[in-house]
Amino acid sequence: MEYTEIMVRYGELSTKGKNRKSFIDRLHGNVAKVLKDYPDLRMKPHRDRLHIQLNGTDAKPVMEKLKNVFGIQTFSLSVKVSRDFEDVKKKAVEMMHEAYKPGMSFKVGTKRADHTYELDTNQINLQLGDAICEEFPGIDVEMKKPDIKISVEVRQDGIYLSYLTVKGSGGLPVGTAGKAMLMLSGGIDSPVAGYLAMKRGVDIEMVHFFSPPYTSEQALNKAKELTSKLTAFGGNIRFIEVPFAEIQETIKAGVPEEYLMTIQRRFMLRLTDLIREKENGLAIFNGEAVGQVASQTLESMAAINDVTTTPILRPVATMDKTEIIRLAEKIDTFNLSIQPFEDCCTVFAPPAPKTRPSIEKTRKFESSLDIDGLIQRAMDGIKITTIEHGDKFMESDQENISSLL
Repeated sequence: MEYTEIMVRYGELSTKGKNRKSFIDRLHGNVAKVLKDYPDLRMKPHRDRLHIQLNGTDAKPVMEKLKNVFGIQTFSLSVKVSRDFEDVKKKAVEMMHEAYKPGMSFKVGTKRADHTYELDTNQINLQLGDAICEEFPGIDVEMKKPDIKISVEVRQDGIYLSYLTVKGSGGLPVGTAGKAMLMLSGGIDSPVAGYLAMKRGVDIEMVHFFSPPYTSEQALNKAKELTSKLTAFGGNIRFIEVPFAEIQETIKAGVPEEYLMTIQRRFMLRLTDLIREKENGLAIFNGEAVGQVASQTLESMAAINDVTTTPILRPVATMDKTEIIRLAEKIDTFNLSIQPFEDCCTVFAPPAPKTRPSIEKTRKFESSLDIDGLIQRAMDGIKITTIEHGDKFMESDQENISSLL
């Protein structure tokens, strides 16, 4: 059967009242960015559906991409039929031949957007049900949990039939909950934190610290590739590169070794907060999990957070590492995250960092540094790029790694 469109049903948007139109517009925009490689598609957003006309485009890769976009509850392949009800019955029977296996049950559900149509909802359901039962003697009708549901939508331009319903990612369209910065390392946790933030509608911008010559171009490309992976869930993401080598060198030379990590993280947070303010963000997200490493004890978090009053949100804070890894595998960031390119946090990590740093001592050790000058020079060296869905940065690097394994 040749399908003509994909019918997308919204998730939590149904509860958004007066804000509903802005949520629908945002979802429409996010879907358009994710499907930018399919120029023949035509999208028509409505109050309770987004209709994607295929115009000859292969539906399978389009549906694979739609599965990831936040804000979509379900979607179905649909076929357009004329408003002649005899044609509708023939197509519904043909659809059942494609879907039916012995022992399955079915029901018909109709949505009549065009109330001028000659048959009402009940008449359509009954007459199509009768036609199917006549074609498939002994088939069971099940109203609550059928194996097959023939969905009918009556519109002015025709009648649309579908039966295969695919579950989407749910959540809220990215961008409907405001903007925030995500402190993105090259590890496993922060991309998962970004995914969870995006699921609740947050428009994240990546802040990545790099320290050449201590960190390589491959490490920077790895962070960009991780960002590209996350564009599958809501479209383009801005990537902000922050030079950090001078700050790390200065800290290493001027503070006790056990406090190096704490003070380094305080500088990262200061810089991220300044970027957030400049970019009109509302919060900062990171991939910290309580007790996972020395800088993620509650005492360390308190000492690091001391430099800002901005909300710091940690979506994976209470998750076990195995839970985080499962999510990373689900969103296809795990294999990339474990590639052996060191980020700036690892190359300057002390052998025995302080796990319960004193805020007072941290402030004292830090006071000997030219905080304002270091921060300003880092801010002056920032580079911002927009990463789009499908952008690649690591292909040659991945080949090199494979050859080493």
